[in-house]
Amino acid sequence: MGDVTTIGLDLAKQVFQVHGVDVSGAALLKKRLTRAKVLSFFASQPRCVVAMEACGSAHHWAREIQKLGHKVRLIPPAYVKPFVKRQKNDAADAEAICEAAQRPSMRFVPVKSEEQQASAVLFRARDLLVRQRTQLGNALRGLVAELGWIAPKGLFHLAGLMARIEDPACPLPQSARGVFVMMVDSIKDVDRRITELDKEITRRAKEDAAARRLMTIPGIGPITATALLALAPAPETFRKGRDFAAWVGLTPLQKSTGGKQKLGAISKMGERTLRRLLIIGSSAVVLHASKRGAPAGSWLAQMLARKPRMLVTVALANKMARIVWAVLSKNEDYRAPVATA
Repeated sequence: MGDVTTIGLDLAKQVFQVHGVDVSGAALLKKRLTRAKVLSFFASQPRCVVAMEACGSAHHWAREIQKLGHKVRLIPPAYVKPFVKRQKNDAADAEAICEAAQRPSMRFVPVKSEEQQASAVLFRARDLLVRQRTQLGNALRGLVAELGWIAPKGLFHLAGLMARIEDPACPLPQSARGVFVMMVDSIKDVDRRITELDKEITRRAKEDAAARRLMTIPGIGPITATALLALAPAPETFRKGRDFAAWVGLTPLQKSTGGKQKLGAISKMGERTLRRLLIIGSSAVVLHASKRGAPAGSWLAQMLARKPRMLVTVALANKMARIVWAVLSKNEDYRAPVATA
């Protein structure tokens, strides 16, 4: 029986579970730890591989355990689940994490720095406020519809609806109008906070050289550039742009068998936030090209001539993801390709 070489750590708020094995995979250690004793436990252990699921607090614990000299491996939870034999509990999860970490073909998540996570907080907060504004707007539109007021979708039409509600001559029942005015004030307050975060994101994007390079790509602005730098791993994590596009989730779901290739729609796997932003950016580029025309002979012009617009939008988002990887890897600005005749 040798020393512990791999430890699986199942994270929690207060009670953690540890499962350690030697180089042959034999279990040597099974232990429950309280939150206060986690670091002291790993400080007393010989240097080994510590594996965890890539959950909310995983990057924090990974940084702290790395300071103690251990090699930390973060595994996507979806890749750990197949190794849970039966009867899911903390001990079984820790054992499954330990087993998954020993697989030679396992894929791991890079550990994020505090600065990278801090940048992500700004973007995540803005994303939350945008969803809250949408929720409040939809609720207001639905409630006034019950009183016969119909407002089309969109922020522009919502602003007109709010102006009508705030008008002292508004014909709505006063007992309901007071509630509507309160909802309008909430929407305006959320909108003001979003504007403040937009200004902060723009300021940071202008100060960051990598963000400025990303913004040279058509369809990528300060928000998408900030999100890419905050949420995506370092470009050297991927061998090529195609791997980065697959990590984002811009590749079709494959169900191939018998030597026959069957490609479906884009799945929900991957980094959903970045995929959504890239598709939004590519849709703006496609819409502009549809109205004003793409350069003759360009890839976009050829695609629009023979493919549906939504398919071209997703294909362009895939292409943008590959360009993002190339721009970050080479530390160069985007150079538009010359259209062929």
